[in-house]
Amino acid sequence: MPTQTVIPPSPTAEAIRPAGGAAAEVAGRPTLRPMREPEALSPRLRVRRAVYLIVVTFLVPGAAQLSAGSRRVGRLAVRAWLAVVGAVVLLGLLWLVDRTVVLQLATSPLALGALTVGCFLAAAVWAGLVVDAWRLGRPRLLPRRSRLAMTGLLVLSVALAGLPLVAAGQRTWAAADLITGVFGSDQTSDAVAGRFNVLLLGGDAGADRTGTRPDSMTLVSIDSQTGRSVLFSLPRNLENVPFPAGSSAAKALPKGWSCGDKCLLNAIYTWGTEHKSLFPGGADPGAEAMKQAVEGVTGLKVNYYVLIDLKGFRRLIDAMGGITVTVGTRVPIGGETSRISGYIEPGTQKLDGYHALWFARSRTGSSDYARMQRQRCVMNAMLHQLDPATLLAHFQDIAAAGKDVMSTDIPAGQLATLIDLGTAAKGQKVTSVQFVPPLVNPAYPDYTVIHTRVNQAISEAEHPSAATPAAPTAKASAAPSPRPAAGSTPSGSSAPTSPVDISSACTAG
Repeated sequence: MPTQTVIPPSPTAEAIRPAGGAAAEVAGRPTLRPMREPEALSPRLRVRRAVYLIVVTFLVPGAAQLSAGSRRVGRLAVRAWLAVVGAVVLLGLLWLVDRTVVLQLATSPLALGALTVGCFLAAAVWAGLVVDAWRLGRPRLLPRRSRLAMTGLLVLSVALAGLPLVAAGQRTWAAADLITGVFGSDQTSDAVAGRFNVLLLGGDAGADRTGTRPDSMTLVSIDSQTGRSVLFSLPRNLENVPFPAGSSAAKALPKGWSCGDKCLLNAIYTWGTEHKSLFPGGADPGAEAMKQAVEGVTGLKVNYYVLIDLKGFRRLIDAMGGITVTVGTRVPIGGETSRISGYIEPGTQKLDGYHALWFARSRTGSSDYARMQRQRCVMNAMLHQLDPATLLAHFQDIAAAGKDVMSTDIPAGQLATLIDLGTAAKGQKVTSVQFVPPLVNPAYPDYTVIHTRVNQAISEAEHPSAATPAAPTAKASAAPSPRPAAGSTPSGSSAPTSPVDISSACTAG
């Protein structure tokens, strides 16, 4: 009888399924994939899975899609996120090596515009990925109470992911708008003798005045390598102002700005505005005339100017949240052509824009020199109290106010260098020189004395350990000033014979 070979039946799918209870039966596959098959999980694990997908997407955009959704979308999102992190790390390293490169990017309208678009796009994509992660959590499979909690987590995650990026986009857009609107000049001026010299003008145009007359004039001289700075404050009532040889103003006025007390330093702005043809190429002929005048007064090449509208800065100070100054003497609010409505009392004061404006401009019961000090005090307070926290918190308002407050011929391409030098200057002692009596008699200034004091102050700032030379005395003037006839005194230009003490007017708080 022939032998029969018995072939055992092949195992069925039921036979090869591992024993695993209901979960394995629902899966219907040899291997359980809980991130992609939440039906096989218990309700508690489904909730954990849904929370995990949202949280991991908030931390690493695209991670949820890699785990439970479209892997292609997840890979793109994660790569983009890693690229952003890498760019931030690279910028951090560049800041440590050469921060000027980072500042150039931060002040480039093109780079800021691209960053604005990137922020808004990233906010939309990131929020969309979080919503998709919530969808991948299969809210219908969750208990009702957990669905409500997951909806709250979704809203919170979308807000935390998107709103900071939207805010960043708004600020970068405001910065680009400010730079384009204010720093639009295309004329670059190189440092002279290793220094940048920037003229700060506090303009005060009004219905009761003829044109703009800068009442605050400060030349900031900055070392182009170290940032060491010297401030030269010039009185508005300086007379017989010379212009540098070969300048357009000197050709028009070869004897200088000399017609008595009607030709004060601050009136040159109006004269320049009325003679635009002498200052071609500049957006503000009045400011160009002031630059040439200050060059003649100090003997320094003026690279740029910054004109601050003393009325407009009220809005800027309000945008900053006010400034703190220590008032030395009582300052009236009003006076001259209007009645006095109150006073700014001595002591440490937090001034809003309205009171800061009156503090800087008030004339009644005060000398020009004390007024100069108050205006400089306000500018110092604005400079030192505009810290990064204040700037970030109020940046849009500050940027919007800045366009109304400030005009300048500083080009956007030079901003990075000047900001870098300004940052370096903050950590160093700033030398301040005020050309007031008895060093200078505004009616009959000796410009040789002024030039000597300018050079001395710069030398002391560059070499602080060197011995301080003796103070100069008045000798021959670089631009001789006509003396008045016997018994005559030019009105508004007389100077006290004793030293002027203006340090008590105020200090920046």
